[in-house]
Amino acid sequence: MPSSRRSPKAAPPPPPQLTESATRVLRRFRIVVNSVKSHFRSVEKKAGISGAQAWALSVVRDRPGIGVGGLARAMDIHQSTASNLLRPLLEQGLVVADRAPADKRAVHLQLSAAGVRVLRKTPGPFAGVLPQALMELDERTLARLDRDLGRLIEVLGADGKAGSIPLWESTR
Repeated sequence: MPSSRRSPKAAPPPPPQLTESATRVLRRFRIVVNSVKSHFRSVEKKAGISGAQAWALSVVRDRPGIGVGGLARAMDIHQSTASNLLRPLLEQGLVVADRAPADKRAVHLQLSAAGVRVLRKTPGPFAGVLPQALMELDERTLARLDRDLGRLIEVLGADGKAGSIPLWESTR
């Protein structure tokens, strides 16, 4: 008759420890992500709108008459995301939308006086600290960073479609 006692299972191996260089890089990623989060929180606290909304306001201010599609392209987001971002700005009266006389489907966006006031108290950069920092890097550094992050994404097995999800949607 077989014994009812089970043989002791071997303990699972301990998880691998991060190397010193992997730990340094992990900490740098934390600094980047926390800088982005901190900036978004600062905008919301000082201006009463999200960082994404502040960016949208700045684009409308800089390109009076821009349409929703143009706003989406300027912010590198999907047009439906731009529409959703605009809705509260329109409801709060920070942006005014006028229909084009020739094509009633086309909307031309303008910043209202209230939008100007909100934007004045909004800490910059309006596009966010990460896009601003990337714009300040030289092409050689950007190419190296692109290549290295591409390899990291490959190792992660991450979905490439995640690159089109705005940071403000993934940091909440």
